[in-house]
Amino acid sequence: MAKKITGYVKLQVPAGQASPSPPIGPALGQAGLNIMDFCKAFNSQTESLEKGMPCPVVITVYQDKSFEFIVKKPPASFYIKKEANLKKGSGTTGISEPVAELTQEQLLKIAKEKMPDLNTTDPDAASKIIAGTARSMGIEVKK
Repeated sequence: MAKKITGYVKLQVPAGQASPSPPIGPALGQAGLNIMDFCKAFNSQTESLEKGMPCPVVITVYQDKSFEFIVKKPPASFYIKKEANLKKGSGTTGISEPVAELTQEQLLKIAKEKMPDLNTTDPDAASKIIAGTARSMGIEVKK
């Protein structure tokens, strides 16, 4: 018989750096989960990724206090900042004063990397989604 799901916990954790400190400890403690089991499992699953890469994780909590988790791809803004060599995006939205430029090839590269988490299977549509995120960060998209 299948286990009964009691809830989900969504967190964003740096790759390979899960520890019982906030925000992980309080979120998992509130759900009644073993925090160290999660930290060890998460760190071992993300050890191949770049250290500190922000990884969204969805933890499924079961009634018997066991859990499963899915690690998703980092946010599109992380890839955009990495591709444009930026520390952070613009303080204002739009491209009145662009802080960087991205080409269509760069957008397509980011879109292919982020594809499993987007709600499309078309690379061109995915690159349009990424372009919208880039514009909202104050980055100009070159045709």
